[in-house]
Amino acid sequence: MAEVTREIVEEAIKGYTEPHMEKNLIAAKCLKGVEIDGDRVSVKIELGFPADGFVEELAAAVKGMVEAVDGVAAASVDVGWKVVAHSVQKSLKPIDNVKNIIAVASGKGGVGKSTTAVNLALALAAEGGRVGLLDADIYGPSQPRMLGVSGQPESKDGKTLEPMENYGLQAMSIGFLVDEETPMIWRGPMVTQALEQLLNDTNWSDLDYLIIDLPPGTGDTQLTLAQKVPVSGAVIVTTPQDIALLDARKGFKMFEKVEVPVLGIVENMSIHICSQCGHEEHIFGEGGGTRMAQQYGVDFLGALPLDIRIREETDGGKPTVVAEPESRIAQIYREIGRKTAAKLALQSKSYAAKFPNIVIQNN
Repeated sequence: MAEVTREIVEEAIKGYTEPHMEKNLIAAKCLKGVEIDGDRVSVKIELGFPADGFVEELAAAVKGMVEAVDGVAAASVDVGWKVVAHSVQKSLKPIDNVKNIIAVASGKGGVGKSTTAVNLALALAAEGGRVGLLDADIYGPSQPRMLGVSGQPESKDGKTLEPMENYGLQAMSIGFLVDEETPMIWRGPMVTQALEQLLNDTNWSDLDYLIIDLPPGTGDTQLTLAQKVPVSGAVIVTTPQDIALLDARKGFKMFEKVEVPVLGIVENMSIHICSQCGHEEHIFGEGGGTRMAQQYGVDFLGALPLDIRIREETDGGKPTVVAEPESRIAQIYREIGRKTAAKLALQSKSYAAKFPNIVIQNN
């Protein structure tokens, strides 16, 4: 019987490509330990993203590969994860109690960006992350309705706000502070100041991810986000039709200019499945999101169907990921969540918290 060595075990594990990072576990620096006791091997894996819905599948795949090694009688595989802060724009520092900010953006309205943002946040929470959601659409805040939350946030010290909570998410929106039917008749500077206050004056509690639901376009709010908010990555939502893709490209170029990495593209309303007969039809065209992803060399995170339940459930204050957690659509959102967090996990880490502030005094 061949002697089992760490090198042989690692070589076997290299044969498995982790589907969310699209890398093997050793190249992705996820292998944290190999212990060999005669013909028994135990392996420890630590992912950089929450993956509750995937750890069993990953453990089984690695276990199978290790047990196929000549001389190994049995293998045990322990899979966990740890989310760390990732680097942001050069001139900015991360926000206290928020490891990573992910902006969800679209070039134009009506592509289902807010619905995608809330379901993405809920998906990351379902996978085991600590997640917050900031509704940055000052003129048309929709997250209070989508999360089924009403009432005003508390302020314990008269200066900061406690986030509202539902479905395990911490949330903040201008919609919590004004009546639902009151229009925000504000000029740009007031809007950007309101966004900064909602972000910085909320007592976020130990978040792995803060999802920011941006208003459509590439105007004041987006510019403020790029210049004053420490963003680790962005997700672009589009539909397959040419006019939406044209605007999504503008959104992509904007993030490129301000040096915020685009983690990937989500194609919403990509296919309509008839609720009566099951006939599938590409109402808005086909494959636009994948072509855009290929053109710009970014990841295609997933495609969502045009389905009445997604609209009904978010309008009813209980989005699909929590309304029908076992449904195919909820599983697509969770896969998009894992891929988004995995792409972020491959970005460079932030060391801002480790550096002390240097003060020079003239004595």
